[in-house]
Amino acid sequence: MMRSLRGRLFVALTFLLLLTGAGTGFLMFRWAYSEALEVQDAMLLEVGAVAAKNRLDTEPTAQRGVLREDRVVIEELPVPADANPAGPVLPVPPDSGDGLQTFGSATDQWRVLTVTRVDGSRVAVGQRTAYRDEIARGSALRTVLPFALLFPCLMLLVAAVIGSSLRPVARLAGRLDASDYDHLAELPLAGIPAELRPFIDSINRLLHRLAMMIEQQRRFVAAAAHELRSPITALSVQAENLDHTVLPREGRERLAALQTGIRRTAHLLEQLLALARYETAGVAKAQIVALDRVARNVVADLLPAASDRGIDLGFERLDSVAVRVDPTALAILIRNLVDNALRHTPDGGRIDLHVYAAGTHAVFRVEDTGPGIAEADLPRVFEPFYRGQRSEGEGTGLGLSIVERIATAASGSIAIENVPPPGAGLHVAVTFACAAFPETAERRASKTESAEHAMRW
Repeated sequence: MMRSLRGRLFVALTFLLLLTGAGTGFLMFRWAYSEALEVQDAMLLEVGAVAAKNRLDTEPTAQRGVLREDRVVIEELPVPADANPAGPVLPVPPDSGDGLQTFGSATDQWRVLTVTRVDGSRVAVGQRTAYRDEIARGSALRTVLPFALLFPCLMLLVAAVIGSSLRPVARLAGRLDASDYDHLAELPLAGIPAELRPFIDSINRLLHRLAMMIEQQRRFVAAAAHELRSPITALSVQAENLDHTVLPREGRERLAALQTGIRRTAHLLEQLLALARYETAGVAKAQIVALDRVARNVVADLLPAASDRGIDLGFERLDSVAVRVDPTALAILIRNLVDNALRHTPDGGRIDLHVYAAGTHAVFRVEDTGPGIAEADLPRVFEPFYRGQRSEGEGTGLGLSIVERIATAASGSIAIENVPPPGAGLHVAVTFACAAFPETAERRASKTESAEHAMRW
């Protein structure tokens, strides 16, 4: 069953045009055919009027034809014996009356005009019907041919009109596809056909309701996460106090499991609060910050965790670059990316970090030796709470979603790719527009410090 409205319209209009075109062509052919026969009858009448005023001589009938290109024969009735020994050419019965009539057999018919002169003599003017029909058909076909040639052009015109009429719908579909699922703008009504306006109004009302639901969801998540921070912090303090008491082995194992759950819950709450904060672009005032310095400070905090697992974490390249972004958001972005790499890199693995300028853009790049991301999961890694097929560890599925929102709010972009075989790992690159950093003594010192730290820690 054809589901395309464009295709259905085209097929329906093509069928209707074919049907009406065939009917119209048939009527045009019949009309042109009849007109051609009437023209030939009129020619016979004119020739008959001339023949009635002039008696023919006695030369053979074969030599007496007039308008030979039209194969018209004129005979005196009755035909003189000395005029044509083989007999008359026109099959006119002796008792036939005057006027236009058709005589002859089924294989040799003639259209004959018989005229009686004032003196009682008679003359006949005739033409074979086969030749007349051939001329009529040719004339009719020449009349219909332009219409037949016009039909394909008409089909192309119909297709163009349908495409042009449905183009506003295609533009609206593209606008919907380009919209973020959590930032829904109403569809414009400018340039939309009147028949589509009620439908667009319904979609806009639906989008408005969805936007209200998404906003309510954001507020609920932020409020719930904020309210849960205090009890989770209290539980964490109590668990730490229990850690200093003497417990049996079974109690110590249960306490370790409790502390792990509390840490995971606390991390989830922090991620939820960060997600609620950075879902809306531009929530914080951007300022010019040193990307290399923020990255260095964040990585310094994570070095102990990497060292405990024997992971080689360090900068392969650390250039001095500046970007215009909220410093807190930038630190969260870098921390989430490095923490994500730490979670998925096996013990004894390697994480390489790069900070550099590429033309007018600043790039922060993370390369790890973990298992990477399943190709089927790559299109969905930025969805909140999506952990994919390889959901291991204590991840919440919010880290990359927060990174994507922070990058978008700063007019940046993020790219993720797996390392092709025979290697393994994941490469994540975040790109920002470079900003001009005022040259100060502190900045010059930062450049020197960056050069000194451009080595593995």
